[in-house]
This record gives sequence, structure tokens and C-alpha cells, in this order.
Amino acid sequence: MSIKDDVREFLVSRRGNVTPRQAGLPDGGGERRVPGLRREEVAALAGVSLEYYTRLERGNIGGASESVLRAISEALRLDDVERAHLLDLARRAGAPRARRPEPRTEPEVSTSVQRVLDSMAVPAVVVDPRQNIVAANLLGRAMHAPHLEADRPNFARFIFLDPRAQDFYVDWALARSVNAAMLRRAAGRDPLDAELTALVGELSTRSPRFREDWARQDVHEHRTGRKVYRHPEVGELDVTYDVFELPGSPGLSVTSYTAEPGSPTAERFALLASLAASRTDRHRPGQPRPGVTATE
Repeated sequence: MSIKDDVREFLVSRRGNVTPRQAGLPDGGGERRVPGLRREEVAALAGVSLEYYTRLERGNIGGASESVLRAISEALRLDDVERAHLLDLARRAGAPRARRPEPRTEPEVSTSVQRVLDSMAVPAVVVDPRQNIVAANLLGRAMHAPHLEADRPNFARFIFLDPRAQDFYVDWALARSVNAAMLRRAAGRDPLDAELTALVGELSTRSPRFREDWARQDVHEHRTGRKVYRHPEVGELDVTYDVFELPGSPGLSVTSYTAEPGSPTAERFALLASLAASRTDRHRPGQPRPGVTATE
């Protein structure tokens, strides 16, 4: 898909998500031919001509000023992640054709970062923009054990291609839509990431659900929030997740999972830690311990 197609589909999808009432406009009565706002309504709200907005929505966004893009973002009620995505698309549209990128080295964490992970009393994993699980501590590995059974553990592949995901994620539909939106945000940031492009192509080919979620044009960044998992050994885990960028390792982030003290999930975390520790103690000397030691 070309950058013009990306711009067009994103703007059309965002325009369709805003009702006249949300934008403070009269609906005019009667049946509207398009969902959400009309082009002329977006143009009026943004303070640009209809002709100019139409050009932008057709993908000719490379020369748009930041002030115009900000006005359009406000008219379309974009959140901060969506605004950043629109700016990324504009930069891509205005940039000269890039050369073929050099092959990327596999992401990894330093020994000191792994020590930090291992010192944490809560589950933690390190993830790259392609949703590869790059590293984890003992509790993180135990919590996400079904994901880590793959040779190349990847959240997106598990969510969309592994039938166990429907049980593991209590709200599987939400997990799918959020993950697709995270991949689209990553693709907007780095369109030359060949591995990410290949992953999106693989998921589009193999998963009708991914094609549906990808077509919504949503973008998302994990920062903090709540998730509920159904762990195959300890049961339901109702957790708060927090994401921290990893300094010195562009694109890598640490996700930690915590539970309210004294809650059922906190008790299940303790059980999970006990199970994980007992298995580590039983592991035969001289063999590598199970965990994430390689990435995609």
C-alpha cells in the first residue's frame, strides 16, 4: 500500500468516527449519506478550504504545515497517539524515496538490564515494536508461558494465530484490536522495517480477524492500563500494566504487571512464583534454563 493510500484510509476512518454532535455541529436532520462528518464539515472546523482538505484526504499531505495538521487533528478529535501517527504519515509523504535499509541486528538486552528484570518482584517482559518478546524475568516467563513455547515468541502471532489465545485473553476481541493498532503505530513510525512489514503480511494472509482489525486504521501505544488473563495453571489474573521505555535501546520497552496487595491476583502471583521457582530448581545442571534467550 502506498503512503497516499495510508493517509487516505486513516483520515477517512477518523472522519467516520466523529458525529456532528461530537463536533458541536447541527446534524441538519434527515439521513446522512456518510457515517461521521462530511469533508466540508472537517474543512470548516479546521479552518481550511474544502478543496485543500480534499487534497489532503486523497493523500497529498506532504507539504501540509504542522499548524494545519494540528487543526485537522482537532477537527477530527484525534488523541495524542493518533496525532503523532498523522504527523508520521505527513513526514513520510514529504520525504524523498528512501534507500533500501540495512539489515537490522536482532534486539537484545544487556546483562545489567537482565539483572534489573530478575530483581523485580513482579512479572516483567521486554518487547520490541514488532511485538517480539525479547527478554523476561522468571515471573514474566511463567505468566506468559503459552507465548514462550514458540521458537520466536511474539505477542501478535500468539493472539491472532494460536487458538489458545481465545482462552488466555479474557477479552480476546480487545486484545486483538489493541495489538493490531500497536502494529499500525509501529509501521507508521518506521515504514522501512522489513520484518514488521513481513509480520503484517503474514498475519493478513493467515488471520481473517487480523484483516478486520487492521482495516479499522486504529493506532495505539501501550502506556498503562488493566488487563485480565486466564492463566492455564493459576486461573484469572487481573493486573495493571505499566510500560517503560528502555534507555539506550531504541524501540525496546519493559512492561511490568502488578496486582492490588491481598487481592486474588496477588495470591496467584505468589503461587505462580512458587511453581516457577520449583521448576527452575529441578532443571538439570549444565543445560540452559528455559526462557527468552533469542529474538526474531
